[in-house]
Amino acid sequence: MNSDEHILEKKHLRNAFERAATSYDQAAVLQREVCNRMLSRLEYIKYLPDIIIDAGSGTGYGTEQLAKRYPSSQLIALDIAWSMLSYARPDTTWWQRLLHQQRASYMCADIENPPVKDASIGLVWSNLALQWCNDLDHTFSEMNRILRTDGLLMFSTFGPDTLKELRQSFAQVDTFSHVNRFIDMHDIGDLLVRNGFSTPVMDMEYITVTYPDVTSVMRDLKAIGAHNVMQGRRRGLMGKNAWQKAIGEYEKLRTDGKLPATFEVVYGHAWKPLRRSVLTPETRRQLGLMG
Repeated sequence: MNSDEHILEKKHLRNAFERAATSYDQAAVLQREVCNRMLSRLEYIKYLPDIIIDAGSGTGYGTEQLAKRYPSSQLIALDIAWSMLSYARPDTTWWQRLLHQQRASYMCADIENPPVKDASIGLVWSNLALQWCNDLDHTFSEMNRILRTDGLLMFSTFGPDTLKELRQSFAQVDTFSHVNRFIDMHDIGDLLVRNGFSTPVMDMEYITVTYPDVTSVMRDLKAIGAHNVMQGRRRGLMGKNAWQKAIGEYEKLRTDGKLPATFEVVYGHAWKPLRRSVLTPETRRQLGLMG
């Protein structure tokens, strides 16, 4: 399989999330749990950002929680799907909407290319959205660009073992890509350093969600917009025999009456450091930095 087959088709990605807006919150149990675990990590970081961007905000759960934690901060909810942003807007009385909009704004854009001014953001927050980026190297470069000096990037994403059961089951049927590709934690850390972030802190954990059957797994993935949108995916419908074979492979993994769906969740945060000036030998000598 060539590398082009792993490229995400952003048009299909956007359409998937547009369709998922109304069903997202009912199925996004994992997304909220990971968001809450990220929020708990902020307890150990003494930092008060003036402007926060929620990159890949979805229906707004994270934006709302950040607003509660940082009541004096301005928030920007950014998502590729306008229907997600529309769903996130508060549907309350006019004065509550006005109060909310004084602190929160909504931006429909791709997190790979945020239309945001240089050095204007105090905290870039992204919960389970970076896996939808084709060029994570460029994305981190852009996040570094929009962050203020000493600004914080905090994120979660999926690692390579995510949905390994589903991937292994379909691999017994054909050679198509049925599950999106995810990047290793150590490679993500290297990309952060290469794009100017200082001493990134990375860790991961496995979270296993159990389901009564394969159809329930697929239904939840569809409900949160987590479709396979890679170029190397199967374009037509899978035949009945092939589908039954894939289900049979997955059924072999049933434990205590349930089917597992494993998610490798990667957490990371890093700071945009002060830019060090390059000192000439003469200046260094004058400052007593050289003998």
